[in-house]
Amino acid sequence: MFAQMMVPHHEQAVEMSDMILAKDDVDPDVLDIAQQIKDAQGPEIEQMNGWLDEWDASDDMGDMGGMDHSMDGMMSDDEMEALEGSSAESASRLFLEQMTEHHEGAIDMAQTELDEGEYPEAVELAQDIVDTQQAEIDQMQEILSGL
Repeated sequence: MFAQMMVPHHEQAVEMSDMILAKDDVDPDVLDIAQQIKDAQGPEIEQMNGWLDEWDASDDMGDMGGMDHSMDGMMSDDEMEALEGSSAESASRLFLEQMTEHHEGAIDMAQTELDEGEYPEAVELAQDIVDTQQAEIDQMQEILSGL
């Protein structure tokens, strides 16, 4: 369940990062954190998809479109469109605010895996997610305070 939920969660973070990286005149610190997020989560997606294939569980994911966006930090379609359509000036702030919420959701999901997980590699990845994404939240809060 952890990998099945975290893959689309990470994919959205990569999509959000791609959106901000495609914009001109965005704060360089914001571009750096977006690239950092993309670089960290891409390999994690591949790792989790590998597990799902190995467990023959990738087909069990079904339609993730109905998930409760507020529960796990997933952005709604409207929120994604707001980021996509925002100007460079407002995009920096919006990206940092949305990604902070997104990361908080991932940390909650990872904490559940730490508390209840049985597959050692998934538990290890969950700890990495908690550590990495909390550090990124701290970094994003610092950037946000300077905007």
